Amino acid sequence: MTSSALTRPGQRERLSSKLFEVDWRLALLLCMIAGVGALMLYSIANSSWEPWADKHLIRFGVCLALMLVLSMVDLRVWFLAAYPVYVIGFVLLIAVAVFGHSALGATRWLKLGPMQIQPSELMKIGVVLALARFYHGVSANDARLSWKLLIPAALIGAPVLLVARQPDLGTAILIALTGAVVMFMAGLSSRVLAVGAIGAIAGIPPFILFVLKDYQRNRILSFLNPEADPSGNGYHSLQSKIALGSGGFLGKGYGLGSQSQLNFLPEKQTDFIFATFGEEFGFVGCFGLLVLYAAVIAISLRIASISHSHFGRLSAAGVTATFALYILINAAMVVGLAPVVGVPMPLLSYGGTVMVTVMIGFGLIMAVRVHRYAEITSGRGALL
Repeated sequence: MTSSALTRPGQRERLSSKLFEVDWRLALLLCMIAGVGALMLYSIANSSWEPWADKHLIRFGVCLALMLVLSMVDLRVWFLAAYPVYVIGFVLLIAVAVFGHSALGATRWLKLGPMQIQPSELMKIGVVLALARFYHGVSANDARLSWKLLIPAALIGAPVLLVARQPDLGTAILIALTGAVVMFMAGLSSRVLAVGAIGAIAGIPPFILFVLKDYQRNRILSFLNPEADPSGNGYHSLQSKIALGSGGFLGKGYGLGSQSQLNFLPEKQTDFIFATFGEEFGFVGCFGLLVLYAAVIAISLRIASISHSHFGRLSAAGVTATFALYILINAAMVVGLAPVVGVPMPLLSYGGTVMVTVMIGFGLIMAVRVHRYAEITSGRGALL
């Protein structure tokens, strides 16, 4: 009996068999990226494990264990949990709007005793699960073009509006783009996608002028011309490009990045840690890191492609799209090709909530890998 046969429906699965089916290559790549993040956090704290590197490693260790636990959960449970997870996340977003905790000019958090949670992070998973479950029971023709497309549009649009209102433009964009990717992979007509893209582009000017808050509008304008306000709105972008440029081809060396070590680079441990990495390890280091990310994306898409259920394929591909968009938006922001919108580099940047979200997503991808032969009925989500 082959190892893959151990997960075929109808056979009794033991925990050891499931662990054997986990893609340990993917787990190793995630550990490598998180390890690079810890090394960078150690470097920018003047060769100290505190206050960032030690917490980063502890959180990753806990999240890695969580990912392995979630990988053991069969797809029927994920399928049944899809809509409840979405609803819980949406209710929490409404709670944030009503009595959320404010910090740095934004209301994005809920305080639960000593804990503080950011519901918009949960919605990144919730939207993917809800869309994957919806499309699991939709015919190819309806997924391509029908009135039923209003349902996934609402599933995406409602949380996007609530998150944008917080305001958290970066997360709102990420949720919207992830939703669009899932709809496209589910079979959305290219004509509908083109019309939507044209409409979105046409709506950018009025959105900037009449919807965004003043500081968000200034960020957009400073992105177009950061030199116009080098010590104000253009400061982040200019310092980031200076850090990357000073790194050159091979970098200045580990722990020798002047922009980060001398605190010229803002948010060096979170949004702009990729610029810090580029200053110390140069183009070669950045290319190597992006290769690691590309390998994670390639393996994840491969896992999505081998799933026997439409729900498994779409959920794994949707989580992979979210991960890829994190990287794309952050890298574009750091090199000055996108406005500063507060999207971190996954597993590299310091931050607990984002790491938990990312690793839950990879727990889902691993679950698709382990239970790739599972067939899910549209009605009750029963394994056949």
